[in-house]
Amino acid sequence: MKKYLAEMVGTMVLVLMGCGTAVSLACGVDTASVVGTALAFGLAVVAMAYTIGGISGCHINPAITLGCLLTKRISAKDACMYMIFQVIGAFIGSALLYALVATAPELAQGTTTGANACAGSTVNGLIAEVVLTCVFVLVVLGTTDAKKGAGNFAGLAIGLSLVLIHLVGIHYTGTSVNPARSIAPAVFEGGKALAELWVFIVGPFVGAACAACIWNLIGCDCEKK
Repeated sequence: MKKYLAEMVGTMVLVLMGCGTAVSLACGVDTASVVGTALAFGLAVVAMAYTIGGISGCHINPAITLGCLLTKRISAKDACMYMIFQVIGAFIGSALLYALVATAPELAQGTTTGANACAGSTVNGLIAEVVLTCVFVLVVLGTTDAKKGAGNFAGLAIGLSLVLIHLVGIHYTGTSVNPARSIAPAVFEGGKALAELWVFIVGPFVGAACAACIWNLIGCDCEKK
């Protein structure tokens, strides 16, 4: 149960700090706000990786959990429970952020929740989420591999890769690469964010599946006979 609670706490922190920064800086208005938001998400992952990584592995993202499931690093039962608690954590983080904004709306620069939405067409957004999630989950699978991974530096590598992915993706979708991070804010935000939520669920899951296939191919220890 502790690892499930750790995932809940970790996802709560990610959503509160990442989306909170997006709200505070009005992400997308200028370059500084984009860079600031990207750093916030990346730093949140680094912080949680070294806080709960030894307890749950610090997935804090259903797409990462799916990637681990498809590469046989986690059981189906644990994967389902991880995803459930990740979404719960995301709702807690979103509720806290919503409460902050609701009690002092004059301080909020962007949306009330930092929810995702496609800047262009839904097809464009879907492509962005699939590709960016694939890259992100591939980094996670590679750096955390028991034999080929980066060891204690994995958390730093993963956090920095998330910064990079946000710098690329914010222009197109606001960057999700994490269904839990999108589901909760969208429910609070409503409107377009809720209508396009499927993009930020399907895209990351497809991207994670692609990453798992790639890692199973290039990371396999099996030799050709």
